[in-house]
Amino acid sequence: MSTDNNSTKSSPTWMEIVSKYNFSDPLRSWWQIANSIVPYILLWVLMVWSLKISYFLTLFLSIFAAGFLVRIFIIFHDCGHGSYFKSKLLSRIIGIITGMLAFTPYHKWHNEHQEHHATVGNLDKRGVGDVKTLTIEEFLELSPWQKFSYRFYRHPLFLFGLAPFLVFVLQNRLPRKSFKIKDHAYLALANLGLIVAIGLTIWAIGWKAYLLIQIPVLYIASVHGIWLFYVQHQYEHVVWSRAKDWNYKEIALEGSSYFKLPKILQWFTGNIGFHHIHHLSPKIPNYKLPECHEENQVFQDIKPVTFLSSLKSLKLRLWDEKSGKLVGFKALRFYTR
Repeated sequence: MSTDNNSTKSSPTWMEIVSKYNFSDPLRSWWQIANSIVPYILLWVLMVWSLKISYFLTLFLSIFAAGFLVRIFIIFHDCGHGSYFKSKLLSRIIGIITGMLAFTPYHKWHNEHQEHHATVGNLDKRGVGDVKTLTIEEFLELSPWQKFSYRFYRHPLFLFGLAPFLVFVLQNRLPRKSFKIKDHAYLALANLGLIVAIGLTIWAIGWKAYLLIQIPVLYIASVHGIWLFYVQHQYEHVVWSRAKDWNYKEIALEGSSYFKLPKILQWFTGNIGFHHIHHLSPKIPNYKLPECHEENQVFQDIKPVTFLSSLKSLKLRLWDEKSGKLVGFKALRFYTR
């Protein structure tokens, strides 16, 4: 395992590289907002119209609307990192608006996401903003019912079938035990804002039309969003470690994937596939991630995860500390304490 986190020689190298991209371009930010939110609204108008013709046409349009909603979520994500605008107030305003469109409360989600960035790949600090993953030893210590529950949770049909919708519709609305009064207030305001927005939309087009459009759009977007997040940290050659060996640079580059997607999907997903660079420097706006990757060999040396190779991650459910890799439940047959 690399120990160059203590190396004064290597650290400035990657810090110097990312520093060239660690600032926003207001024109590019506003243009991305325009080419994401405007088409999304236009597609909503088309879907309302399409309900009078055929619901199959509505569902077809919902696929594209969901793609734009994923892109809007990436804008929301960047606003919370302070990488989208120099102004904190403007970032917060745009983040709250885009978060409302994506059914995600700005303050709650970003507090958890900051913790995710600080603890990703750290086996001693799991549990916030990530997909629950147990070590083999931890799994073997569970009761039969707990083992069944974990297997159910990690099954693809639940993890990518039902869980995404539950996360955005239910979990995002609920406070955490650690919430302070301010956190409760922010979440209450976010929920109230969403209720008002939904109410106004229903008043304008009717509750039936709203549900027929919003449910498929949100479901498709949430499933793809959770899949992206999953592949970013759950893949065949991912590196995790205990706190004493945790290394910021190594975990960023080897504990976060370079998910290589076709250009059209890269566009809709706001370049979030360059996740190894994003974790190295969250201050880089999403539209500069491809440039950073293409202009620096150190990032190109990272082995990409492709769509086909990402499918292998579906069978990875446990962390094997002996071999230092994610494994499936089949590995339990050969495991000896």
